[in-house]
Amino acid sequence: MTSLEKKARTYRLPETTTSEDLESGWSTVINFGNKVLVAGYFYSGPKANDYYGAIYEHTTPDMSCEGEIRLVAISDELFADNGHALQWAMRH
Repeated sequence: MTSLEKKARTYRLPETTTSEDLESGWSTVINFGNKVLVAGYFYSGPKANDYYGAIYEHTTPDMSCEGEIRLVAISDELFADNGHALQWAMRH
């Protein structure tokens, strides 16, 4: 199992999905070119940074909310808020 697969299981992120499905389960999902960015929350204790960033890419030319997307990256670090998690995703 790769580190991406391990992190995906920890954060309960699907490896392939649609942006429509992500939007129904995560509060911060943004279309960004051919990518879909996610800022997720994962409680890791009081006074801890609890937000991670994730990046999905479209697997087909279908850029609609029903087009298939595949998980390609998850941040190694956790962030203080969803804005910083999205900032990480935009830079990668």
